[in-house]
Amino acid sequence: MGRSYATGRRKDAVARVWLKPGTGKITINGRDQEVYFARPTLRLVINQPFGVAEREGQYDVVCTVKGGGLSGQAGAVKHGIAQALTRYEPILRTPVKRAGFLTRDSRAVERKKYGRAKARRSFQFSKR
Repeated sequence: MGRSYATGRRKDAVARVWLKPGTGKITINGRDQEVYFARPTLRLVINQPFGVAEREGQYDVVCTVKGGGLSGQAGAVKHGIAQALTRYEPILRTPVKRAGFLTRDSRAVERKKYGRAKARRSFQFSKR
């Protein structure tokens, strides 16, 4: 039937995801998911959409991801997989949307303000 494409975003990371029927192999930036996401929690995150849709091991995923750190990249891949799944099988939109995987998590790092140590942390106060 072909393949499905979607873009996923999280923090500063952007993932381009291609989804096609297969055996459940996930390749990120030309590397296997076990190599790219060494932490089991991150691998768990990117497999969540398949779990909700009850489609584990039915699709192969090839994706390229840029920007951000590993956690943000895993979130971006998850978002992309969820979007691609719903484009490939529109019937899955309801369970995936109910799980909240189609919403772009808009939380990002707050910028540092002048006169402050960080975004909100002020410099140590000295009375004398």
